[in-house]
Amino acid sequence: MLPVVPRRFPVSSSRWLLAAAIAAAVAACSSKQPPQMPQAQVGVQTVKAQRLALDQTLSGRTVAYMTSDVRPQVGGILRKRLFTEGQDVKAGQVLYEIDPASYQAAYDTAKGDLAQAEAAVLSARPKAQRYQTLVALDAVSKQDGDDAVATLRSNEAAVVAAKASLQTARINLDYTRITAPIDGRIGTSSYTPGALVSAGQSDVLATINQLDPMYVDVTQSSAQLLQLRRQLDAGQLKAVDGKAEVKLQLEDGSTYARSGTLEVVDAAVDTATGTVKLRAVVPNPDRLLLPGMYVKAVLSMAVDEQAILVAQQAISRNSKGEAVALVVGSDNKVAQRVLTTGDAIGDKWVVRDGLKAGDKVIVQGLQKVAVGDQVKAVEVTSAAATATPPAATQGAAAAPKAD
Repeated sequence: MLPVVPRRFPVSSSRWLLAAAIAAAVAACSSKQPPQMPQAQVGVQTVKAQRLALDQTLSGRTVAYMTSDVRPQVGGILRKRLFTEGQDVKAGQVLYEIDPASYQAAYDTAKGDLAQAEAAVLSARPKAQRYQTLVALDAVSKQDGDDAVATLRSNEAAVVAAKASLQTARINLDYTRITAPIDGRIGTSSYTPGALVSAGQSDVLATINQLDPMYVDVTQSSAQLLQLRRQLDAGQLKAVDGKAEVKLQLEDGSTYARSGTLEVVDAAVDTATGTVKLRAVVPNPDRLLLPGMYVKAVLSMAVDEQAILVAQQAISRNSKGEAVALVVGSDNKVAQRVLTTGDAIGDKWVVRDGLKAGDKVIVQGLQKVAVGDQVKAVEVTSAAATATPPAATQGAAAAPKAD
């Protein structure tokens, strides 16, 4: 069998074949396009201007609507205490009794003095009349007649003085029964039966507070008050109709069931604190509020007819500490807006500047996109925006505080 002799190609032919193979490989590679990345889908909410009552939360204290300190108006030994501490009392109700013996004696003496003075008048009046007749007949001297008339006038004056003394004695006797000057709840008694009290003493026997309604005194900085006034004057805000409503948050964090109204704005600024006192009146039929309690009063001071509210999870902070939000433009590209935020209203922030009605703010999928990305925007409801998945929550920055 003859040996097979390998076929040999010329050098030029082998080079040509190699070049053709490389060209074919390059052509094959260039004919395959890279796969297109799908657009990220994000949840957005379209910004809408809405009417918003602007509330201010101010700290303050409750104050009794009326307060009366019970003090004795005559001195003596306390004989009885006629009330239960911590209970409601009525105006005119007897609270204490002072031993009336000496005052009863003084009253009886004054009563006798009056009777004596009236008897003297009964004697002097006919005598003066007789002397006037005798003077006309020249039976007695004119001086004797004048003396008789003067005696009558003196006795009549004594009757007036005796009546005044009797009235004073009656008042002092009545003061031995110490009564409540107002309706309200009486506190603890500082004195017990057997104690010696005196008229005009500085120590009070007890204190009565009228608890329904209650005052709530809060303070607001004069700067905030000026800003509010400027916004109202400029038409940016609208004053509430009637008196401003006041709601209370109690010390335990609960909300008081009844609303009150703002009644008084003080006419002067406290020079030490730079604040103005505001006073509200709040109904308190259940006596839940007591004087001196710390409360937070939420006052509806004005109305913004074009307020912008944005879900809290849509707003974060940039490296400069500015509040920012991502929006989807008309070209479906992501852009960043720097915002000026206001107060928190529920799960939303009030946005004072940086957004307008019609803007589409990204509230879901923030961790999947960056500025400049083209995305697919899907409108979501407020409830759906709040129910953010855990991964999205972790990817979002911390919600900003109100500026």
